[in-house]
Amino acid sequence: MPGARCSVAGLLMLATALPVAAQDFDPAALDLPALLECRADVPTYNGFAFWLAGETNAADNLGWRKVDSGNPFLSQYELEKPLAAFGTETKTLVFTSSDPMAVLDGVTAPDLAKKLGIEPMISASQKFLGEKVVSEKNETSEGVTFATRISLNISTVETHPARCLPGAPTRSKLNSRPPKQLSSRKIKRSATAGPYRAISRWLDLSNVFDRFRPYG
Repeated sequence: MPGARCSVAGLLMLATALPVAAQDFDPAALDLPALLECRADVPTYNGFAFWLAGETNAADNLGWRKVDSGNPFLSQYELEKPLAAFGTETKTLVFTSSDPMAVLDGVTAPDLAKKLGIEPMISASQKFLGEKVVSEKNETSEGVTFATRISLNISTVETHPARCLPGAPTRSKLNSRPPKQLSSRKIKRSATAGPYRAISRWLDLSNVFDRFRPYG
């Protein structure tokens, strides 16, 4: 997240919260349609994101098969069975960092956005991007605020022509004013084991997503 800064206290708080959230997440209870359609609550989104960032072979454990997306900013997976979301079915998911999006055929991005009440930010013949904020939540402990923002997005990308990609990106960041701060780059250098490595990966992937948000 560009400009994000984490204090030592904030890092320790996140390091504590991450394994708890990940341990609370049950892959067997994963409700992908709810995550994609923004029907899940904030703890569920955070639990899934932390688990996905920190779990080794998370996709394999879910029975997903990774395939080439043709896009350096998207990871693509084929599911064993189709899932029902947004009034249709698909067996294809793509991820930006830990944010899932369905890959839909037979429906246009403008039509789906209108159906879901999403205002377009970009609407052109070669590109569509729309967003509707569903939830914004701040949690404060010992002067450190952990902010989570969930939005329902619809986009198109050149690497997936004639398809639309709806999903629910989750943006989280630490806000604090400590006397001594660590940048995400310093966190990366100090992330040598356990939850710190997952935090580093999570921050790096979020940076990539924010920097290349149209991903196509």
